[in-house]
Amino acid sequence: MSDFRRGPAEQSPLLINIKNQALKVAPYICYEIVYPDFVRKMAKQSDLLLTISDDSWFGSSAGPLQHLQMARMRAIENGKYLMRGTNTGVTAIIDDQGQLIAQARPFVKGSLTGEVWRTSGQTPYSRLGSWPVLLLCTVLIAVCVRNRTSLP
Repeated sequence: MSDFRRGPAEQSPLLINIKNQALKVAPYICYEIVYPDFVRKMAKQSDLLLTISDDSWFGSSAGPLQHLQMARMRAIENGKYLMRGTNTGVTAIIDDQGQLIAQARPFVKGSLTGEVWRTSGQTPYSRLGSWPVLLLCTVLIAVCVRNRTSLP
């Protein structure tokens, strides 16, 4: 039988030494990148985001492009460069503003090179998460309930 066991739920960023500089990289596998709060936890401790994926199960649908767009949102939310490596989807380098720095075509064999930069500081989303949206929704529901009960 196998001796596989799950690892700890909370992981630390990978430490990569480049030219005597320690770079903290937050790695995400496949669909982990689409969950904003999950990404936010490790991104706060990291210099760079990295995601790998096999998007072949999407086939020729819009799935690989949607997966790329979700990854772009995580780069914007956290203010971090993101490297996305896929074997069948869209491999790309995305800057901290969500702009595509470099992109490889899906289902085409090749490689991608580009520069990524360490960013400092935190975005409002990386500091607060989804709380402002939840608070706004709660206030909106309360106002709607109040207005509905005050109707004749």
